[in-house]
Amino acid sequence: MVRPAAGPRVVSLVPSLTEAVAVTAPGAVVGATDWCTHPPGLDAVRIGGTKNPDVPAIVALRPDLVIANEEENRAQDLAALRAAGLEVLVTEVRDLEQAFTELARVLVEGCGLARPRWLDEARRAWDALADPGEPPRAAVVPIWRRPWMVLGRDTFAGDLLARLGVRNVYADHAERYPRIPLDELNAAGADLVVLPDEPYRFTPDDGPEAFWALPAALVDGRLLTWYGPSLAEAPAALSGALRAACR
Repeated sequence: MVRPAAGPRVVSLVPSLTEAVAVTAPGAVVGATDWCTHPPGLDAVRIGGTKNPDVPAIVALRPDLVIANEEENRAQDLAALRAAGLEVLVTEVRDLEQAFTELARVLVEGCGLARPRWLDEARRAWDALADPGEPPRAAVVPIWRRPWMVLGRDTFAGDLLARLGVRNVYADHAERYPRIPLDELNAAGADLVVLPDEPYRFTPDDGPEAFWALPAALVDGRLLTWYGPSLAEAPAALSGALRAACR
Protein backbone atom coordinates (compact mmCIF):
# COMPACT_ATOMS: atom_id res chain seq x y z
CA MET A 1 0.00 0.00 0.00
CA VAL A 2 1.31 3.47 -0.91
CA ARG A 3 1.27 5.80 2.08
CA PRO A 4 0.96 9.57 1.95
CA ALA A 5 4.14 11.46 2.83
CA ALA A 6 2.68 12.52 6.17
CA GLY A 7 2.24 8.89 7.21
CA PRO A 8 -0.72 6.53 7.42
CA ARG A 9 -4.24 7.62 8.30
CA VAL A 10 -5.69 4.96 10.58
CA VAL A 11 -9.14 4.37 12.02
CA SER A 12 -9.08 1.96 14.93
CA LEU A 13 -12.08 0.02 16.15
CA VAL A 14 -10.15 -1.61 19.01
CA PRO A 15 -9.01 0.29 22.13
CA SER A 16 -5.85 -1.82 22.51
CA LEU A 17 -4.82 -1.21 18.93
CA THR A 18 -5.69 2.48 19.11
CA GLU A 19 -3.17 2.88 21.91
CA ALA A 20 -0.57 0.75 20.12
CA VAL A 21 -0.71 2.84 16.93
CA ALA A 22 -1.09 6.23 18.63
CA VAL A 23 1.91 5.66 20.92
CA THR A 24 4.03 4.39 18.04
CA ALA A 25 3.04 7.11 15.57
CA PRO A 26 1.37 10.14 17.19
CA GLY A 27 -1.15 11.64 14.81
CA ALA A 28 -1.67 8.48 12.78
CA VAL A 29 -5.02 7.61 14.41
CA VAL A 30 -7.62 9.87 12.82
CA GLY A 31 -10.66 7.97 14.05
CA ALA A 32 -11.30 5.87 17.15
CA THR A 33 -14.18 4.43 19.13
CA ASP A 34 -15.78 6.02 22.17
CA TRP A 35 -14.07 3.30 24.25
CA CYS A 36 -10.57 4.25 23.13
CA THR A 37 -9.35 5.94 26.30
CA HIS A 38 -5.59 5.63 25.76
CA PRO A 39 -3.34 7.36 25.23
CA PRO A 40 -4.91 10.17 27.30
CA GLY A 41 -5.73 13.22 25.23
CA LEU A 42 -6.00 11.29 21.98
CA ASP A 43 -6.96 13.74 19.23
CA ALA A 44 -9.15 11.65 16.94
CA VAL A 45 -12.69 11.77 15.60
CA ARG A 46 -14.97 9.52 17.63
CA ILE A 47 -16.87 7.13 15.40
CA GLY A 48 -19.16 5.28 17.82
CA GLY A 49 -18.66 2.03 19.68
CA THR A 50 -16.87 -1.17 18.86
CA LYS A 51 -20.20 -2.88 18.14
CA ASN A 52 -21.93 0.04 16.43
CA PRO A 53 -19.39 2.12 14.51
CA ASP A 54 -20.61 4.95 12.29
CA VAL A 55 -19.63 3.55 8.91
CA PRO A 56 -20.32 6.76 6.88
CA ALA A 57 -18.24 8.77 9.36
CA ILE A 58 -15.36 6.34 8.99
CA VAL A 59 -15.56 6.48 5.20
CA ALA A 60 -15.58 10.29 5.35
CA LEU A 61 -12.23 10.22 7.19
CA ARG A 62 -10.64 8.55 4.14
CA PRO A 63 -8.33 6.29 6.15
CA ASP A 64 -5.56 4.28 4.57
CA LEU A 65 -6.38 1.45 6.95
CA VAL A 66 -9.10 0.40 9.38
CA ILE A 67 -7.92 -1.95 12.12
CA ALA A 68 -10.35 -4.30 13.84
CA ASN A 69 -10.57 -7.49 15.85
CA GLU A 70 -12.60 -10.62 15.15
CA GLU A 71 -13.96 -10.71 18.69
CA GLU A 72 -14.60 -7.03 19.40
CA ASN A 73 -16.12 -5.99 16.07
CA ARG A 74 -19.08 -7.24 14.04
CA ALA A 75 -18.56 -8.93 10.69
CA GLN A 76 -21.35 -6.92 9.05
CA ASP A 77 -19.73 -3.60 9.96
CA LEU A 78 -16.37 -4.73 8.58
CA ALA A 79 -18.07 -5.94 5.41
CA ALA A 80 -19.73 -2.54 4.99
CA LEU A 81 -16.37 -0.79 5.33
CA ARG A 82 -14.81 -3.07 2.73
CA ALA A 83 -17.77 -2.52 0.43
CA ALA A 84 -17.08 1.21 0.70
CA GLY A 85 -13.59 0.59 -0.65
CA LEU A 86 -11.62 0.72 2.60
CA GLU A 87 -8.83 -1.64 3.55
CA VAL A 88 -9.68 -3.46 6.78
CA LEU A 89 -7.13 -5.43 8.78
CA VAL A 90 -8.75 -7.87 11.21
CA THR A 91 -6.74 -9.24 14.10
CA GLU A 92 -7.21 -12.34 16.23
CA VAL A 93 -5.70 -12.38 19.73
CA ARG A 94 -6.32 -15.38 21.96
CA ASP A 95 -2.99 -15.54 23.81
CA LEU A 96 0.18 -13.56 24.47
CA GLU A 97 2.19 -14.99 21.59
CA GLN A 98 -0.58 -14.14 19.16
CA ALA A 99 -0.73 -10.64 20.62
CA PHE A 100 2.93 -10.03 19.83
CA THR A 101 2.51 -11.42 16.32
CA GLU A 102 -0.60 -9.39 15.59
CA LEU A 103 0.83 -6.17 17.00
CA ALA A 104 3.82 -6.48 14.66
CA ARG A 105 1.47 -7.23 11.76
CA VAL A 106 -0.65 -4.15 12.48
CA LEU A 107 2.18 -1.72 13.12
CA VAL A 108 4.84 -2.87 10.67
CA GLU A 109 2.95 -4.59 7.86
CA GLY A 110 -0.37 -2.79 8.10
CA CYS A 111 0.70 0.75 9.01
CA GLY A 112 4.20 0.70 7.51
CA LEU A 113 5.80 1.83 10.78
CA ALA A 114 9.13 0.87 12.27
CA ARG A 115 8.92 -1.80 14.96
CA PRO A 116 8.50 0.17 18.21
CA ARG A 117 10.84 -0.16 21.16
CA TRP A 118 7.93 -0.71 23.56
CA LEU A 119 7.01 -3.94 21.78
CA ASP A 120 10.45 -5.42 22.45
CA GLU A 121 10.36 -4.12 26.02
CA ALA A 122 7.03 -5.89 26.53
CA ARG A 123 8.46 -9.12 25.15
CA ARG A 124 11.42 -8.91 27.53
CA ALA A 125 9.16 -8.18 30.50
CA TRP A 126 7.13 -11.34 29.92
CA ASP A 127 10.16 -13.46 29.08
CA ALA A 128 11.75 -12.39 32.38
CA LEU A 129 8.92 -13.82 34.50
CA ALA A 130 10.31 -16.19 37.09
CA ASP A 131 8.84 -19.63 37.66
CA PRO A 132 6.39 -19.17 40.57
CA GLY A 133 7.84 -22.30 42.17
CA GLU A 134 4.47 -23.46 43.48
CA PRO A 135 1.31 -25.05 42.07
CA PRO A 136 -0.98 -22.66 40.18
CA ARG A 137 -3.68 -20.97 42.22
CA ALA A 138 -7.17 -21.82 41.01
CA ALA A 139 -9.30 -18.76 40.28
CA VAL A 140 -12.62 -17.63 38.96
CA VAL A 141 -12.38 -14.49 36.85
CA PRO A 142 -15.66 -12.59 36.51
CA ILE A 143 -15.93 -9.99 33.77
CA TRP A 144 -19.57 -9.02 34.38
CA ARG A 145 -22.32 -9.26 36.95
CA ARG A 146 -26.10 -9.17 36.54
CA PRO A 147 -25.70 -11.73 35.05
CA TRP A 148 -22.40 -13.16 36.25
CA MET A 149 -20.05 -13.91 33.35
CA VAL A 150 -16.51 -15.25 33.65
CA LEU A 151 -13.48 -16.00 31.53
CA GLY A 152 -13.86 -19.39 29.87
CA ARG A 153 -11.72 -21.13 27.29
CA ASP A 154 -9.23 -19.66 24.86
CA THR A 155 -8.91 -16.06 26.12
CA PHE A 156 -6.02 -13.62 26.11
CA ALA A 157 -6.60 -12.66 29.75
CA GLY A 158 -6.70 -16.30 30.75
CA ASP A 159 -3.34 -16.91 29.08
CA LEU A 160 -1.78 -13.96 30.90
CA LEU A 161 -3.04 -15.27 34.23
CA ALA A 162 -1.69 -18.74 33.48
CA ARG A 163 1.74 -17.23 32.89
CA LEU A 164 1.42 -15.54 36.29
CA GLY A 165 0.67 -18.79 38.11
CA VAL A 166 -3.13 -18.58 38.13
CA ARG A 167 -5.29 -21.36 36.70
CA ASN A 168 -8.71 -20.31 35.47
CA VAL A 169 -11.12 -22.96 36.74
CA TYR A 170 -13.32 -22.41 33.67
CA ALA A 171 -10.50 -22.63 31.13
CA ASP A 172 -11.99 -25.84 29.70
CA HIS A 173 -15.56 -24.56 29.48
CA ALA A 174 -17.23 -24.94 26.09
CA GLU A 175 -17.83 -21.18 25.92
CA ARG A 176 -15.29 -18.38 25.97
CA TYR A 177 -17.36 -16.15 28.27
CA PRO A 178 -19.91 -18.37 29.99
CA ARG A 179 -22.71 -17.19 32.23
CA ILE A 180 -22.38 -19.01 35.54
CA PRO A 181 -24.72 -18.57 38.54
CA LEU A 182 -23.05 -17.09 41.58
CA ASP A 183 -23.61 -20.14 43.75
CA GLU A 184 -21.80 -22.27 41.16
CA LEU A 185 -18.90 -19.83 41.05
CA ASN A 186 -18.53 -20.04 44.80
CA ALA A 187 -18.65 -23.84 44.67
CA ALA A 188 -16.17 -24.18 41.78
CA GLY A 189 -13.21 -25.06 43.98
CA ALA A 190 -11.32 -21.81 43.46
CA ASP A 191 -8.97 -20.37 46.04
CA LEU A 192 -8.98 -16.88 44.52
CA VAL A 193 -11.27 -14.52 42.65
CA VAL A 194 -9.72 -12.09 40.17
CA LEU A 195 -11.81 -8.96 39.60
CA PRO A 196 -10.75 -6.59 36.79
CA ASP A 197 -12.18 -3.08 36.53
CA GLU A 198 -13.32 -3.61 32.93
CA PRO A 199 -15.48 -4.40 31.09
CA TYR A 200 -17.46 -4.38 34.35
CA ARG A 201 -16.00 -1.98 36.88
CA PHE A 202 -15.43 -4.17 39.91
CA THR A 203 -14.31 -2.19 42.96
CA PRO A 204 -13.53 -2.96 46.63
CA ASP A 205 -17.22 -2.27 47.36
CA ASP A 206 -18.69 -4.01 44.31
CA GLY A 207 -17.64 -7.61 43.71
CA PRO A 208 -15.57 -9.03 46.57
CA GLU A 209 -18.62 -9.28 48.85
CA ALA A 210 -20.12 -11.88 46.49
CA PHE A 211 -17.13 -14.16 47.12
CA TRP A 212 -16.94 -13.81 50.88
CA ALA A 213 -14.90 -17.02 51.34
CA LEU A 214 -12.23 -16.16 48.75
CA PRO A 215 -9.42 -13.61 48.70
CA ALA A 216 -10.07 -11.07 45.96
CA ALA A 217 -7.45 -9.66 43.61
CA LEU A 218 -8.69 -6.36 42.18
CA VAL A 219 -6.70 -5.75 39.01
CA ASP A 220 -6.40 -3.10 36.33
CA GLY A 221 -8.53 -4.38 33.46
CA ARG A 222 -6.37 -2.64 30.89
CA LEU A 223 -3.31 -4.54 32.10
CA LEU A 224 -5.18 -7.83 31.98
CA THR A 225 -7.11 -7.50 28.73
CA TRP A 226 -5.35 -4.95 26.49
CA TYR A 227 -2.58 -5.88 24.08
CA GLY A 228 -0.42 -2.84 23.46
CA PRO A 229 2.12 -0.69 25.33
CA SER A 230 0.56 -1.73 28.65
CA LEU A 231 2.02 -5.21 28.12
CA ALA A 232 5.40 -3.90 29.30
CA GLU A 233 4.12 -3.02 32.77
CA ALA A 234 1.51 -5.75 33.07
CA PRO A 235 3.65 -8.63 34.44
CA ALA A 236 4.97 -6.72 37.45
CA ALA A 237 1.71 -4.91 38.24
CA LEU A 238 -0.52 -7.97 37.91
CA SER A 239 1.91 -10.15 39.87
CA GLY A 240 1.88 -7.58 42.66
CA ALA A 241 -1.92 -7.47 42.81
CA LEU A 242 -2.15 -11.27 42.88
CA ARG A 243 0.46 -11.58 45.63
CA ALA A 244 -1.23 -8.91 47.73
CA ALA A 245 -4.57 -10.73 47.53
CA CYS A 246 -3.10 -14.00 48.74
CA ARG A 247 -1.15 -12.72 51.76
